Amino acid sequence: MPEPALRLTGLEKHYGATTAVAGIDLTVGHGEFVTLLGPSGCGKTTTLALIAGFVPPSAGEIYLKGRSVADLPAFRRDIGVVFQDYALFPHMTAGENVAFGLRMRKVAPVDIARRVGEALDLVQLKGLGERRPLQLSGGQRQRVALARALVINPTVLLLDEPLSNLDLKLREEMRVEIVSIQRRLGITTVFVTHDQGEALVMSDRVAVMNAGRIEQIGRPADIYERPATRFVAEFIGRMNLFAGTVTDARSVRTASGVEISLPVPREIPVGANVSIAVRPERARVTSERTARGLALAGTVRQVFYLGATREYRVDLEGGERGLVETPNDGSDARFASGDTVWLTASFDDCRLIEGGIPRGRP
Repeated sequence: MPEPALRLTGLEKHYGATTAVAGIDLTVGHGEFVTLLGPSGCGKTTTLALIAGFVPPSAGEIYLKGRSVADLPAFRRDIGVVFQDYALFPHMTAGENVAFGLRMRKVAPVDIARRVGEALDLVQLKGLGERRPLQLSGGQRQRVALARALVINPTVLLLDEPLSNLDLKLREEMRVEIVSIQRRLGITTVFVTHDQGEALVMSDRVAVMNAGRIEQIGRPADIYERPATRFVAEFIGRMNLFAGTVTDARSVRTASGVEISLPVPREIPVGANVSIAVRPERARVTSERTARGLALAGTVRQVFYLGATREYRVDLEGGERGLVETPNDGSDARFASGDTVWLTASFDDCRLIEGGIPRGRP
């Protein structure tokens, strides 16, 4: 079986008493697009810097196509990097910036000219090679940085929040463009972002990081639909988390003392405190209690009309609050502030996560 393009084993980075990366194991297959997603300070950018060779690891190994590179300097790792601020040389033209890595590798001038032209054409900058960075828009500078990283034909492409300096419309356009180029070239890519939308749209797999560790890794749909931990449930999108206690293999007692019928995963023991996780768009506001699944009594506190959707904020018995987002398609009854309702969700739309009382309220 061939070695993966990138493999991290037990990777750690300590700065004195501060642990930035606390033991990461990660495998990235050839041609795969993997995103490191998490809040500021979670260790994702440090992990990227370790892969690139900008900082040495405190422990662990980094393998590129089966070869250990933890002791190699950055310029010998065959890795392309696109930085958050693009890091273009202002005194060079776009073409000269793209050619820089090839010149450092002592590629023949005739080959440099050809490869630079191909790289600029790939990122839709044909004819702009003589412009300097200050003569280019933000999106064009980002494309130059991408071309410079790709022109050396790296084993792995690293992207360090390259879209964060762009406006919303351009950011949405560029994430589609980056994925299109990545798929066309089949290049192994590790992308760092704190933007959940970018991670879900662009990635083959997403690794959600917290406190220097990977909390969960999986396909975007798995991360969103089946969060493995409280942190992932709260960080990815909006999530209702209702407190409960497992009473048997198919029942949970809610904070208000009501028994509801929900399948309990085998790994969660009877008596455990749990959070019942349900996405707002998977919940419903109804006038009657459902016989199976989640059903919590409450009172509508606020209703927000959002055009395509309506948002209900519900005060629940037991002191918790719920959030429900329904499509504005005329299929649901419309409730007003002060109405007595049930917040409901089916078996399939609920997930039990072992742990205590939720930290936040919608």
